[in-house]
Amino acid sequence: MSRWCAFLTPDDPAGQVRAVGGNPVSVTDCHALGLLDGPGVAAGPFSVPSGAAGGSDRVLTAVGEVTLFNAVQLRARLGADAPPPDCADGELLLHCYARFGLDGIAAADGMFALAIADGPDLVLVRDHVGTRTLFYARAGAGWAASTSLRALQRWPALRTGLHLPAVRSFLTFAYLPGRETLLRDIHEVLPGRCVRLHGDGAMTEETYWEPIEVEDTRSAAEHALELRELLEDAVVRRLPAGDQVGVLLSGGIDSSLVTALAAKLHDQRVRSYSISFGGTTPNELAYSGLVATHCNTEHRVLTVPGETVASRLAETVSLLDCPVGDPLTVPNLMLAEAVAADGIRVVLNGEGGDPVFGGPKNLPMLIFELSRDDPAPDARALAYLDSYRKCYGDLPVLLSPDVLTALVDAPPLTDLLSPYLSQDRMTGLLNQLLHTNLRTKGAHHILTKVERLTAASGLEGRAPLFDRAVIDHAFRVPGRYKLAGTSEKWILKQAVRDLLPATIVDRPKSGMRVPVQQWLSGPLRELGHDLLLGSSARARGLFREDTIRSWLRGDGALLPRQGGKLWLVLSLELWLRSFEVGP
Repeated sequence: MSRWCAFLTPDDPAGQVRAVGGNPVSVTDCHALGLLDGPGVAAGPFSVPSGAAGGSDRVLTAVGEVTLFNAVQLRARLGADAPPPDCADGELLLHCYARFGLDGIAAADGMFALAIADGPDLVLVRDHVGTRTLFYARAGAGWAASTSLRALQRWPALRTGLHLPAVRSFLTFAYLPGRETLLRDIHEVLPGRCVRLHGDGAMTEETYWEPIEVEDTRSAAEHALELRELLEDAVVRRLPAGDQVGVLLSGGIDSSLVTALAAKLHDQRVRSYSISFGGTTPNELAYSGLVATHCNTEHRVLTVPGETVASRLAETVSLLDCPVGDPLTVPNLMLAEAVAADGIRVVLNGEGGDPVFGGPKNLPMLIFELSRDDPAPDARALAYLDSYRKCYGDLPVLLSPDVLTALVDAPPLTDLLSPYLSQDRMTGLLNQLLHTNLRTKGAHHILTKVERLTAASGLEGRAPLFDRAVIDHAFRVPGRYKLAGTSEKWILKQAVRDLLPATIVDRPKSGMRVPVQQWLSGPLRELGHDLLLGSSARARGLFREDTIRSWLRGDGALLPRQGGKLWLVLSLELWLRSFEVGP
């Protein structure tokens, strides 16, 4: 998939975006207009007359990565002003912006990151849920934006470096949950937002979509019926017409229902894919096999040994704009490669069920709320940070004294959560937690990881459960139907109960068990020691060496349980090396 950069500098003609390829960016590229393309992606640049500014006849130019799922409806809304039927999705989206402004963007349903030259400004829009990423930076008197963090890092005018508050955030969340990136002065556009970069150096932001809590007193059966219709519509709109489709099938309820709906609604036999780690590692292959047989899919299991994870970890981390503390990154990449090798170009997944409908991560927070005796306004946010069980509690002994000193005046981590864990938009606690999960982990970990790793193999990964209409409905469903006692995602299960065996619908979520500790004690042991205790890591000075050594030895526990924390630190070190970020 193509990556692009758009530049707005004082010597640019008004109304023109200068677009160049992602890797690398050279001085010559910054003054050339490149035409880009990618599989399934409309890149541009596109130019259309502006009808959004009181009949102005000026021209809007844009470059972007755009896949639309409701092109037919958008054309109907544009009427006689619609572009030709064979135009690219990016051009259609730009027509919607030119005619209706941000209301036109809000009406779109799809995956997109678009940079628009609108008069003297560079306007950046990112899709509703954050499937595609978009970054921006300012250097000298100009702005630059790109879907690739690496491309912006190589912009000659920019002098960037390691952003220490982002290091702290990554170690806490295992991803970066907001605008910050690991590179200083490079920021990320939030999903559902429009960022306008002005020629005078100012920046303004506007929200065009955010889920809203609506009181809906209909019965559970009525909610389940509407949800079923929305799920079917979300899957249908993501199926490639007249072509094969793959589904990533873990055996859990979310991926299973997507598989069942795809098998029911597509005009071709569905191909499903699962992962195994071999040996005696616990797995869900029996459940994924049951679903594959029930849905009559052409099923394939990919075995990923630890030695392969060790050999491909550095390569995989380098594909990400931000490292993620998810040990499934290499298996995800290999699974995408296997799907692409079968000639498939669109692959569906079951991501989104937990953050949208109330998965297991909410129970610790709900228990905390029942027993809390701390009236402090940030107590809930602090409990949320601790519930991640990453390195938040270890920061005082993990980060070096110099780093801790440098972070003394940094904004508190609770600032990243407070906008969502408040009653300004969501009154119910469960909806506040789901809103937080959607706008943090959903947008900055789940979706972006899937997009980067599937795109690296020429695939488009599509997530029906992150559909905008499905999300809007989820926030209309009363909390007692999403979390019914201890039954998580209850309404989602009711909506698809007739599609799947009861064994799949009613079993508790177990999740895929990844043998991280075995990898770190086996095939990754030597690499981990060399990287985390090597000269490069010591020169960077982020971590206390005695703490790293203690974790590598497995001190302080009857059974070594530092694997998840070491995975975070190792992923960060590999990413910093790939991006050549020094001390």
